[in-house]
Amino acid sequence: MTNDLKMPPETTIQMHDQTTTRKVAAEADSDTMSGSFGLWFSSSSSIKFSRNYHVMYIGLRLVCLLASLITVVVMTTAEQKSSISIFGFDLPLNAKWSLSGSFQYVVGVSSVVGVHSLLQLMITVSRMLRKSSVFSSRNHAWLIFASDQVLAYAMISAGSAATGVSNLNRTGIKHTPLPNFCKPLHTFCERVGVAIGFAFFNCLLLAISAFLDVIWLSN
Repeated sequence: MTNDLKMPPETTIQMHDQTTTRKVAAEADSDTMSGSFGLWFSSSSSIKFSRNYHVMYIGLRLVCLLASLITVVVMTTAEQKSSISIFGFDLPLNAKWSLSGSFQYVVGVSSVVGVHSLLQLMITVSRMLRKSSVFSSRNHAWLIFASDQVLAYAMISAGSAATGVSNLNRTGIKHTPLPNFCKPLHTFCERVGVAIGFAFFNCLLLAISAFLDVIWLSN
């Protein structure tokens, strides 16, 4: 009677095989779910990064465009007529931005930066609406990076030159009777100062833009 209750060897082997098969299937399902989850997480992170990058890039280009417009408008409207007394003689003064090569330089570089920012803004918005990357290729990204760098250096040069002229108008020349022209021409000097300030601010924006270009190239 005891021998009748014993399980045959074939049945034991068959149950063992079924258990092993179930374990292998469960592990395969687990690996598949882990792989799918990892792929989904990576894709979600990439989409989030791309969206945030687009928003930052568009915002930066928009601010850069506005700063360029302010620089050009404020500088080109800087004009004032007045008079100054030197050795008892009243001399007429006519201050205008176009009479200074440095101020013309600021207007020229700011105009180029404004056009550059507008083009990049339009391209970025267009590619964002099509759910594409900011740059079409790495060569495109390197080109924009180089352009941002060159324009940033040009803006520094223009702002520095204009600052020297503006400071000369304000302080005069040492050891000479040349007076402070900004006293009778305070409106002109203030407008020039505002334009120069936005020019340097634009330089900072271009530097940040170049940094964003590097971030894109590193991914």
